[in-house]
Amino acid sequence: MLKLVSGCGGQDWACSVVKAGLGGEEAAFEVARPGDLGEASCGGPVWGCAGIPDSASAVGMLQAGATGSACGGQDAQELGEPAGGGEERPARYPAPPALRLLNRKPQGGSEEIKTSENDLQRGRLRLGPRAAPLASGMGDYGGQPERSAPQTPGAPAGARAAAVNGLLHNGFYQLPVQQPRFCSRGSVGGGDPAAPRLLLQPELQPQPPPPQHDSPAKKCRLRRRMDSGKKNRPPFPWFGMDIGGTLVKLVYFEPKDITAEEEQEEVENLKSIRKYLTSNTAYGKTGIRDVHLELKNLTMCGRKGNLHFIRFPSCAMHMFIQMGSEKNFSSLHTTLCATGGGAFKFEEDFRTIANLQLHKLDELDCLIQGLLYVDSVGFNGKPECYYFENPTNPELCQKKPYCLDNPYPMLLVNMGSGVSILAVYSKDNYKRVTGTSIGGGTFLGLCCLLTGCETFEEALEMAAKGDSTNVDKLVKDIYGGDYARFGLQGSAVASSFGNMMSKEKRDSISKEDLARATLVTITNNIGSIARMCALNENIDRVVFAGNFLRINMVSMKLLAYAMDFWSKGQLKALFLEHEGYFGAVGALLELFKMTDDQ
Repeated sequence: MLKLVSGCGGQDWACSVVKAGLGGEEAAFEVARPGDLGEASCGGPVWGCAGIPDSASAVGMLQAGATGSACGGQDAQELGEPAGGGEERPARYPAPPALRLLNRKPQGGSEEIKTSENDLQRGRLRLGPRAAPLASGMGDYGGQPERSAPQTPGAPAGARAAAVNGLLHNGFYQLPVQQPRFCSRGSVGGGDPAAPRLLLQPELQPQPPPPQHDSPAKKCRLRRRMDSGKKNRPPFPWFGMDIGGTLVKLVYFEPKDITAEEEQEEVENLKSIRKYLTSNTAYGKTGIRDVHLELKNLTMCGRKGNLHFIRFPSCAMHMFIQMGSEKNFSSLHTTLCATGGGAFKFEEDFRTIANLQLHKLDELDCLIQGLLYVDSVGFNGKPECYYFENPTNPELCQKKPYCLDNPYPMLLVNMGSGVSILAVYSKDNYKRVTGTSIGGGTFLGLCCLLTGCETFEEALEMAAKGDSTNVDKLVKDIYGGDYARFGLQGSAVASSFGNMMSKEKRDSISKEDLARATLVTITNNIGSIARMCALNENIDRVVFAGNFLRINMVSMKLLAYAMDFWSKGQLKALFLEHEGYFGAVGALLELFKMTDDQ
């Protein structure tokens, strides 16, 4: 606090700056009587400025600004010493008051000098009694060399600014671009309310706060980004998307370790999104959260929570984008990590409708990274990977866990709308061997044409009830039994849909038979191509993934049977619990990598 000591009418003026919390000692500036000062040449007084160091140890470095004449005459030194030596002389003109540092201990104890930038900027002064004698070292500047400051524009020539702790101040000269402000000494302890007004230098004048034009949600988002940046993690919510040709796969990380402070600072739309996603298992008519696949108590990027798996048809993508716009998702995120062909197809819609940018990622990179990550954390204490034991014997065939700790090399068959087959030799070393256009999209499309079904689930339900042998022509339909020379059993399919050449057969079949024959035809085709690729690449482990296998036990057992039978037990077909979500998981992992890179 800046305090004005003593009074008017011949008394000396002193002011002090007090910083609360540093002890009981005050530092005071005294304005000496005109007779104590040396003569100044023509012109009115120009006041210098002095500051207070932050600690008592720096008192010796304090220097008071010298007073100077308006027309560049000799400087008047403190303590009444003539500038050029010799005796003191009365001043020809009223001399400017000089500042000198006073010491007093009103409350005893500390040897530290109190200072406060806030009190100094507010310019609070008070009247007090005549201060104590001058602090040691102030008359000769404490033994420190005088420092000169650059001239302030508009300041008289020859005027020097005070140097305090190495920081140069421009004195009380008025800046040309800013009107000076005045402060009054306040009445303390019932003192005289009449208050002289002192000119404050512009840099000490209180400044108005900067204008605030941002919305609370935007300010909260910026604050969360700054806090998250310090911890090297992105702000919530955390999403990863895989926009495929048939299905959109979305993974969402729900934090379970939110502190009370974080919950208080959360904006409403962030709470709304989390509640909407985690309290529902269905979204509209087509969106589904696969609750049975949820990964619980998972630690990602230093936070503990649950990972949710959500899917909906790609044809509903525009509804999802519109929902993101209505929930003001762009106030929380400006960029989403997405993979799959839809990341390119819908990029412009995300930007124009939802004000969101898509960070597009390669789908095969995300597939491998996501698969390896989920396998490493496991499925809530169980292995992610499994196989079927005794696949050629329906009565003894059963599901068994498989450890994929050392997965390389492996043949990865990704069965989505179409099929891609990859030979993976390490985490970052893989190649796409081949693929086929006959995949999950083919199955659903043909079933819609042949049976009138509308969804993948409906098609699979019909297939589970059908008999494909009524539609397909078998080896025994041609040979009357097995083709023993080449080990072909009579039950093997010789021609898919071969019986449909007969009108009598066509009239006798059911829609369920057609759905089953379609499923068997596509599954056998994928299995045959995968087996040939495994032989060519000399790989004995074939991992099948993709949403074509979701709730599709018929296809998984067919693939396991085909791999084991045709390889005479040399090839093992492996499957994964989270089937088609690995691309979305890989996109989420890329979100964390983006934060690390930044």
